[in-house]
Amino acid sequence: MTRKENFLKGFLKENPLFVLLLGCCPALAITTSVENAIGMTIAFTFVVTLSNLFISLINLNEKIREFIRPIRIAVYIVIIATLVTIVEMVMEAYLPELYNSLGVFISLITVNCIVLGRAEAYASKNKPLDSIIDGITMGLGYGLALLIISFIREFLGSGTITIWKEVKIDLTGLYKALNIEPISFFKSSAGAFLVLGIVLGILQAIRNRKARKTKEKRVVKE
Repeated sequence: MTRKENFLKGFLKENPLFVLLLGCCPALAITTSVENAIGMTIAFTFVVTLSNLFISLINLNEKIREFIRPIRIAVYIVIIATLVTIVEMVMEAYLPELYNSLGVFISLITVNCIVLGRAEAYASKNKPLDSIIDGITMGLGYGLALLIISFIREFLGSGTITIWKEVKIDLTGLYKALNIEPISFFKSSAGAFLVLGIVLGILQAIRNRKARKTKEKRVVKE
């Protein structure tokens, strides 16, 4: 795999949420606004990228790798938890409103299966630079999924798009022009499940269509 392919994989081919279906709990809980999704994307990308880097560096040394092998998961979790604590402290100090909005889901990055999964499956077996690229693409790929879901939920649920604090796009005029009101259902947990299901269905339909076209081309060539 080239570094370009390594970078692009997290957006489409191996998207943590839309393909691997990992990290669904925070995705459904915090995507009530685009602002939340942006904040979680920054925090998550920071943690997964630096944890990949440190874990890759640890495993470069054969003696250290063999020494920590029996307790490697515990070591990885300590590294991840340290990074998450740094994120929490910075966010609480400088972005208290966002910190309160994301709540416990910042702390839960520590046990997010995406972060630990990349540490065990990729960073522990690859060089630091490749591990950094893997962390960035997984973080941004997950963030892209969060942004798509939050955009749909906030638009349908309140008619606004909150970019950051007071920076908002007010689309309620569109609802008034159509003589309808935003559907608060989409701000609920059930609405989150529905939006995720619809997006996954659309993406699967696209993949099926591409696979069918590829198969048809092969048949024609034969």
